[in-house]
Amino acid sequence: MASAWQRLGFYVSLLKRQLNGGPDIISWGRRVNPGSTRGIYSATGQWTQEYTLQTRKDVEEWWRPRIKEQASKISEADKSKPKFYVLSMFPYPSGKLHMGHVRVYTISDTIARFQKMRGMQVINPMGWDAFGLPAENAAIERNLHPESWTQSNIKYMRKQLDRLGLCFSWDREITTCLPDYYKWTQYLFIKLYDAGLAYQEEALVNWDPVDQTVLANEQVDEHGCSWRSGAKVEQKYLRQWFIKTTAYAKAMQDALADLPEWYGIKGMQAHWIGDCVGCHLDFELKVDGQVTGEKLTAYTATPEAIYGASHVAITPSHRLLHGHSSLKEAFRKALVPGKDCLTPVTAVNMLTQQEVPVVILARADFEDSLDSKIGIPSTSSEDTIVAQTLGLSYSEVIETLPDGSERLSGSAEFTGMNRQDAFLALTQKARRKRVGGDVTSGKLKDWLVSRQRYWGTPIPMVHCPACGPVPVPLEDLPVTLPSITSFTGKGGSPLAAASEWVNCRCPRCRGAARRETDTMDTFVDSAWYYFRYTDPWNTHSPFDAALADHWLPVDLYIGGKEHAVMHLFYARFFSHFCHDQKMVQHREPFHKLLAQGLIKGQTFRLPSGQYLRREELDLTGSVPVHAQTKEKLEVTWEKMSKSKHNGVDPEEVVEQYGIDTVRLYLLFAAPPEKDILWDVKTDALAGVLRWQQRLWSLVTRFIEARASGEVPRPELLGAQERAEARKLGEYRNSVISQVTAHFTEDFALNSAISHLMGLSGALLQAPHRLLLHSPEFEDALCALTVMAAPMAPHITSELWAGLALVPRKLCTHYAWDAGVLLQPWPAVDPQFLQQPDVVQMAVLINNKAYGKVPVPQQVARDQDRVQELVLQSELGARLLQGRSIRKAFLSPRTALINFLVQE
Repeated sequence: MASAWQRLGFYVSLLKRQLNGGPDIISWGRRVNPGSTRGIYSATGQWTQEYTLQTRKDVEEWWRPRIKEQASKISEADKSKPKFYVLSMFPYPSGKLHMGHVRVYTISDTIARFQKMRGMQVINPMGWDAFGLPAENAAIERNLHPESWTQSNIKYMRKQLDRLGLCFSWDREITTCLPDYYKWTQYLFIKLYDAGLAYQEEALVNWDPVDQTVLANEQVDEHGCSWRSGAKVEQKYLRQWFIKTTAYAKAMQDALADLPEWYGIKGMQAHWIGDCVGCHLDFELKVDGQVTGEKLTAYTATPEAIYGASHVAITPSHRLLHGHSSLKEAFRKALVPGKDCLTPVTAVNMLTQQEVPVVILARADFEDSLDSKIGIPSTSSEDTIVAQTLGLSYSEVIETLPDGSERLSGSAEFTGMNRQDAFLALTQKARRKRVGGDVTSGKLKDWLVSRQRYWGTPIPMVHCPACGPVPVPLEDLPVTLPSITSFTGKGGSPLAAASEWVNCRCPRCRGAARRETDTMDTFVDSAWYYFRYTDPWNTHSPFDAALADHWLPVDLYIGGKEHAVMHLFYARFFSHFCHDQKMVQHREPFHKLLAQGLIKGQTFRLPSGQYLRREELDLTGSVPVHAQTKEKLEVTWEKMSKSKHNGVDPEEVVEQYGIDTVRLYLLFAAPPEKDILWDVKTDALAGVLRWQQRLWSLVTRFIEARASGEVPRPELLGAQERAEARKLGEYRNSVISQVTAHFTEDFALNSAISHLMGLSGALLQAPHRLLLHSPEFEDALCALTVMAAPMAPHITSELWAGLALVPRKLCTHYAWDAGVLLQPWPAVDPQFLQQPDVVQMAVLINNKAYGKVPVPQQVARDQDRVQELVLQSELGARLLQGRSIRKAFLSPRTALINFLVQE
């Protein structure tokens, strides 16, 4: 009698003939290596019974190029399908990927594959945030041009992404340092300038004396040092370019209410913007009645009462006392440290034409880090004291009526209005006249975008002695970087030394002029890149409105928590601006946000603070010590970093464990928003390794059973066996529902894997007759393989190829002539929709699982009833009786209740 495996060989050849002429998705041709026993079914035609290290390598080597080719054939242009735009934050091309990159791109790749299987039209683009100081530093240290260093790194990192089996929409690739991209960054800057939202002003800036550039406040650490060079930051006044982000503060604050919850990120955005209760207003400065040509902007939380202003106050640290202002000496002469000082300078409100004195207050700082504010005694007791102390005149402009309501008096056309109506009318008029009025908070600053470096987007402005600052005509864009061969890292911007590039003609009067030599903060490049992905090859505009309206908003934006404030704020600002410019329909660029946690490695530090390499450690004792001095070490988990010697090379890890194992580990080790402590000795890695072996074993058992020669006949199953089969069908339904919800709602892919592990465990326990005769078993196994495919595409592709060769299948609703990643996502089978009478409710105490309690289905969504039943149960009486329960959380979907108790 022929063995099962011999008969399987016959069925393989039969199936190959059946599939001849079918869609060329899976290649059924076999490659046999003479004299070699290595190989997998897809390569040799023989099924490998054990999932060994070598099998894993063979599987990934075979399937990686084929999955890539398969993905490239899927059209993104099918507008009949609903769209899904998944976007992961693009990397800076530093030269090598780190594990943080691998985690974020594994998450986006997994979700993109899932959405394609759901029938969505998906884009998952990739590009390079390619400008920045590291390239310029590399040019100085290694005598390389920043462009060649950057392009070399991009080429290498692209290969790394490819080796990781990540399938991005590479036809949409963008690189921010290329002129065809930064041309449109410059275009948007000019649009901002034309709208009055880009301006130049002298400002006290953070100056990095090593890198010779300006730093944003967020780029200075808690010790006052540069985040990149580590140098002690100095304060310096320079004329800088700003983008007026405060103009959109109120709109961006209000828009947060319409967005879904962003794992606490909405709160961070709201805190960053602050309470939008007031506005800035512009003033012209005079001395002795003479207009000086200088302006001052000051904040007030009660602009409706502006006609009652008594003064404009500035701090002793204000730029007018320390910069290059023509009024500096007048202010300094008036300054008496420690006292409120009246100055000879007056300020004319450009909205009301009122003239009030400028006062230097004794206080070093105002609330919210303001350095100028409008004094209005009618609404501030503090301003009343200043005005009375200095003998300043003012009017009471708030009148309280008998019913307690307040009205304005002595306020020109706003007289008689209630305060709320006057606030809206006055700020609107100020905006219309472009003299302030944008409703904002006192804490939010405009965005300083000037950088004194070469490797950045040139600011497209020309400085003319006659015309002042003039934008480069749009038809002359891009203003490309000049070729500079020598980088010293000393002095100001290298562009200032490129005389042929700097000296130019004024676009307006054609007279001699000079180009702006500052380049833009790289946050500007990344503030609009999600638009360009929708139309990356457009040579006539940044993007086509119809394409942007089709793809936006981004359905899911994935990136590190460290970018949850600044980058997100700037990206939202650009989107609001483009909406107002009629360039795009949507105001908000991102619908759902997934801010994934860090990957941390273990660090070993001497008492002096020095971090040690692994080879400098002695780990033989109970605690790690320095190998030479035997000093005890401080052992912690920190973000992976070269300087801390706690990084992990992704390529080495993949070589050791395989692509699918690393993917599954990163997805399973923690929920995506939580940090992962990288330790391959943990249960997570062993768990995903074992699970892959169990999946292989499951499919092997199924193939063997169906190759036994016995014809599958469901009618041969007895009543008890049919009941078991039905339970498998119900379990399959439940897992499909749970896993789909995790993919679409909370992105808890670790929980999704746990559900799939549970289903595989149930299938492994099924008796042989169910493998042979049960459609429910076959369907559950196929659904399991399909659902695991987005997370582990290589092993599941091989498993599917094995399942496809099985003859006389009982399930005909799968596309057996197509690969696993081309299967439709499993649907819940309506015949198994009947809810069980009892739900097994998992009981957690302080986030630790202690068991399950049966709860009637009809009360499983009622937290009070569930809590009562748990407390009445034997488990509840044993573990919770007499303890102080602070709070309980019920999750009906996952059948879980978590008690937080006082320890």
